[in-house]
Amino acid sequence: MADPSSYRPRPGEIPDSPGVYKFRDDHRRVIYVGKAKSLRQRLASYFQDVANLHPRTATMVTTAASVEWTVVSTEVEALQLEYTWIKEFDPRFNVKYRDDKSYPYLAVTLNEEFPRVQVMRGAKRKGVRYFGPYGHAWAIRETVDLMLRVFPVRTCSAGVLKNHQQKGRPCLLGYIGKCSAPCVGRVTPEEHRELAEEFCDFMAGRTGAYIRRLEKRMTEAAEEMEYERAARLRDDIEALRRALEKSAVVLADATDADLIAVAEDELEAAVQIFHVRGGRVRGQRGWVTDKVEAVDTAGLVEHALQQLYGEERGDAVPKEVLVPALPEEAAAVSQWLGERRGSLVSLRIPRRGDKKDLMETVQRNAQQALVLHKTKRASDLTTRSRALEEIAEALELDSAPLRIECFDISHLQGEDVVASMVVFEDGLPRKSEYRRFQIKTFSGQDDVRSMHEVISRRFRRYLAEKDRTGEWIGADTPGDAESAGADAPDAAAQALQDEGRPKRFAYPPQLVVVDGGQPQVAAARRALDELGIDDVAVCGLAKRLEEVWLPNQDDPVVLPRSSEGLYLLQRVRDTAHDFAIRYQRSKRTKRIRTSPLDAVHGLGETRKQTLIKHFGSIKRLRQATIEQICEVPGMGRKTAEAVVTALAQAAPAAPAVNTATGEIIEENDGGST
Repeated sequence: MADPSSYRPRPGEIPDSPGVYKFRDDHRRVIYVGKAKSLRQRLASYFQDVANLHPRTATMVTTAASVEWTVVSTEVEALQLEYTWIKEFDPRFNVKYRDDKSYPYLAVTLNEEFPRVQVMRGAKRKGVRYFGPYGHAWAIRETVDLMLRVFPVRTCSAGVLKNHQQKGRPCLLGYIGKCSAPCVGRVTPEEHRELAEEFCDFMAGRTGAYIRRLEKRMTEAAEEMEYERAARLRDDIEALRRALEKSAVVLADATDADLIAVAEDELEAAVQIFHVRGGRVRGQRGWVTDKVEAVDTAGLVEHALQQLYGEERGDAVPKEVLVPALPEEAAAVSQWLGERRGSLVSLRIPRRGDKKDLMETVQRNAQQALVLHKTKRASDLTTRSRALEEIAEALELDSAPLRIECFDISHLQGEDVVASMVVFEDGLPRKSEYRRFQIKTFSGQDDVRSMHEVISRRFRRYLAEKDRTGEWIGADTPGDAESAGADAPDAAAQALQDEGRPKRFAYPPQLVVVDGGQPQVAAARRALDELGIDDVAVCGLAKRLEEVWLPNQDDPVVLPRSSEGLYLLQRVRDTAHDFAIRYQRSKRTKRIRTSPLDAVHGLGETRKQTLIKHFGSIKRLRQATIEQICEVPGMGRKTAEAVVTALAQAAPAAPAVNTATGEIIEENDGGST
């Protein structure tokens, strides 16, 4: 990995003007493209201490070997050039929305002599009018089938058209009136094109005028006693109304707008777009992306706008775009959209009314899409098998690790040190086997010693169960009902009560994952070696750079960002981290509730926690002076004096008992031993 200082531009080289920059790796491949209102300020932010950068940004700058930039005149030009370079170079550290070309459109090929109505996917072509996108191709075909009665436009392929031109007779659709049969000259090219343009006008939202025109013609036909023609027009009107019913009015005043919503977590984001034309939802699409760069909701919205409208022109860009958060340079983005449309485009956040209600619907769809994506990715057997195989290959294991246990340490500045163990079998969580540990031998900010202790305790219990001899030395608390998801069966609960220990420790994992880097991995491996266990593999996942560390290895294993194996390891690690955090917070909350600070009149929970966080523990707070306490935000001198008095008068707390194990927990000024 490169040191960013090795390729940092010299002072004064970077201009203080708008522009676009590229980071390249040592093979000269572009790995990241970004834009900035001020290149000097933006690039300077990358060349600070790597420890202060966002983990994903740190990964990028240490992978890069050089940086270069291009100055432009305006922020709008920077936006356009950034989009162009992202499309050209496909940088690995830029957000990429998957499935952006997989949604079907209803297309009318106005660039042909006899325009054709068809379902189209992929990149858009010049001279073709598009409507949608739709969620499913069958939704388009249902609409087209209703519309062809009124607008009998050609739907056959070029080969079929040529074949019937040679035969001199139309296809079945021509015989039943759902095609005007231009192949045999029933209509002229000009008449057929007029039909296609009317079809486009109707699909674009100009429906009321056309239906009124048909009603007028129906009335005239009836008055002239042409009842068959009047009946056909009546059926045409009914068919059009049925087609319109498939997309109910959601916004008044025939609004043309796109609504964009984002649902995200630390690793991925889902984007949903509703296309509203003429006040009706005409199409919907969605994307899912890995958050490979440090990007917030506003940044995800900006990327979505670039991808949606980067190659669009004219009416394809609506008059109004509603978003959950405005991009950093909202005015420039709005101007960029306006240049594509050819008129003003409003980019804003809906605050009230029908548009806000519809945005909430789009947001629910985005959230559901993210949940569905994660569930599908985690539950799909083929995907899980591939993930386990990738892990086995990367770690050079003899077989896929069907049981994975992950351990994480959590504390607050050395206080309330706890650990968690989560279990994944066949790539799925086994919540009933999650366990929590309270670190017993010491307290402090030594994650390495804590990891050695918890691994030793877990595998001592495994050996005890394996040998079926001796008594358990205490018992660690099982996962709570909320975190472990444990509505345990009565039989299992009875077995646990009868034997006094969790039998699940009898099953050894094929792989132990620890949250951390080389030191934590070395501690876990040392604990296993001390117990004589050599058939359990160990690795660590360092959260800062998402690297996989192995024992006695100087360099980490780097899995591709798109790797299913890395995704599974991240999911296991994050689950252990969340489980440990919840346990640590619950212990801290109980400690604060029985704190001597409760005796201070007017000191609320927020300021109590602020004091504990500032000094690290009650013990250190006792040693602080009134002046030092006054330095804490929100603390006045009178309150500080009351705190000092209360701590001086507080009696030692009575020993607490762990109700799960019967052990005495000695309170040591807010810490536990």
